[in-house]
Amino acid sequence: MKTLVLGVGNPILKDDGIGLHVAQELKRSVKQVDVDVDTAFTGGLNLVDCMVGYEKVILIDAIHERNAQRGEVKRYALADLPAGHACNPHDVSLSEAFRLMKALGETNLPHTVVVFGIVSPTTPATFGTHVSKALAPAIQKTVDMVLAELRRDMGVSMRVDL
Repeated sequence: MKTLVLGVGNPILKDDGIGLHVAQELKRSVKQVDVDVDTAFTGGLNLVDCMVGYEKVILIDAIHERNAQRGEVKRYALADLPAGHACNPHDVSLSEAFRLMKALGETNLPHTVVVFGIVSPTTPATFGTHVSKALAPAIQKTVDMVLAELRRDMGVSMRVDL
């Protein structure tokens, strides 16, 4: 099974870039030939376009969710993502983009999309290239959760250099 692990975020907006930091850590660990680890600074249709050709995609991104603890890591299937609008008013949400691509006849979309959402504050983003101290522990927690997901998919044969 060809899998893509994709960290998503803005590299200059501190906590919004946490998915990118998780992907960087995973790149050091995951050496399985049928797992690609990459980053994306986009969303919506562009993000779905990155997923074409993979059987499974694991997305890692900051999420804004009320009644959730900052730094909490939540696992969602694509269908279970909280409803919400795209952050760019000229684009669509991930769920909407998937539906649109299917409606347009794209047949090479992943069968499974899993999202690891790291709860980040909903206050205006702060400029910076590092995540806040309060959110930093969530990086390793998310790495561990993604590695566990990959191990379940691949079995014990998965090579991880720690």
